[in-house]
Amino acid sequence: MPIIEGEKMAIQKILCCCGSGLGSSLMVEMNVQDVLKDLGVDGVEVEHSTVSDVMPGAADLFIVGRDLGDFIAGVPDNEKVVLDNILDKEELKAKLSEKFSA
Repeated sequence: MPIIEGEKMAIQKILCCCGSGLGSSLMVEMNVQDVLKDLGVDGVEVEHSTVSDVMPGAADLFIVGRDLGDFIAGVPDNEKVVLDNILDKEELKAKLSEKFSA
């Protein structure tokens, strides 16, 4: 099972969020699924939604673009990924690799 460094918490659900929960969050969700496959990680539920759904227990890891970083400022660093470029799969892969490395 995937583990996050530090707290050693298993990542079972990732929530990709944007302002409306429709456009960019769906693109990020598809990229996350591709990256997880590339990393050999399975058994992780990936969904997309709006930043208003970011709350404790909604997911183990939240992913947003830099423009929405302030909206999830209260989320602990080990439970979030803030992307500088939501279309950059290499950035996403690097940041998810860190989260899934033991």
